[in-house]
Amino acid sequence: MDPMMKMWVSFVGIGLMALAAVLISLARFKTKGFLRLALSLTAFVFLVIGGFLGLISIM
Repeated sequence: MDPMMKMWVSFVGIGLMALAAVLISLARFKTKGFLRLALSLTAFVFLVIGGFLGLISIM
């Protein structure tokens, strides 16, 4: 993978991790019930994908 592609992959990973932090904060402080669970699961998936993309970008 060329360096520019690694840069974009790392940016997407960072963006997904930031979005996960916003979603989990929103889920904890503003929602209840099923919506809270759905937002938390979505945030977890974004965090895992973001971490995976971060690992890909340093290899």
